[in-house]
Amino acid sequence: MNPCTPLQERLLFLQKFLSAPLSTGSIVPSSRHLTREMLKPIDWQSSRHIAELGAGTGVFTREIHRRRDPGCRVYIFERDEMLRQRLQLELPDFSFHPDACDIHLLPREDTAPLLDGVISGLPFANFPPFLRDLILDNVRSALKPSGKFVAFQYSLRLKSRLEQRFERVTTSLVPLNVPPAFVHVCEGPRGN
Repeated sequence: MNPCTPLQERLLFLQKFLSAPLSTGSIVPSSRHLTREMLKPIDWQSSRHIAELGAGTGVFTREIHRRRDPGCRVYIFERDEMLRQRLQLELPDFSFHPDACDIHLLPREDTAPLLDGVISGLPFANFPPFLRDLILDNVRSALKPSGKFVAFQYSLRLKSRLEQRFERVTTSLVPLNVPPAFVHVCEGPRGN
C-alpha cells in the first residue's frame, strides 16, 4: 500500500476527527515544523529502541523511519485499527501495538527499562485523569534513565504532571502548526 498523498492524509485525518474527536485531538495532521521539533531531541545515531504513541496517519512515523539507525527497533502504538493496519503495511519492519497503556510491557534488557525515546502525539487533555496518569507512569517506567519522552499538546495543562515524573521538562512553542502546539521534552525519569 502506498502512503497517502498530503490531501488524502488530511481527508483521512478529518474523517477520523469527525468520527472520534476526543481520541484524535486535532482536525489536521501535524505540520513539518512540529514534526521537526518533536524529533529533534532524540539522538538517532545511538538510539536502539524508540516508541511512538498515537501514530495516527503516520506523519511522525515516516520521519522516524527516515531518521532512525538501521539497528534501531521501533514500536508504534495506535488504537485505531484501520490507521494501524495502513502503517503496518507501509512499514512492516516496525512493531505495532493497539494500546499505549501497554508500553511498559515491551521487552526489557536485563530487567532494565528498554526505551531510548518515546514520541507522543496522544491528546492527553482529552483523556480521563486515570488514563492519562496510567500512560505517563508506564512511559516513565519503560524509559532508560537517559531516555527522553517528547510530547506535544495544545495547552500547558500537562506540564505539571510531567514535572512530577521527570527531573527536567523543557517546553517550546511551535507557532507554525494548526493549532500552535507546545512541545515538552522530558528527561530523567523519576523513580516510581
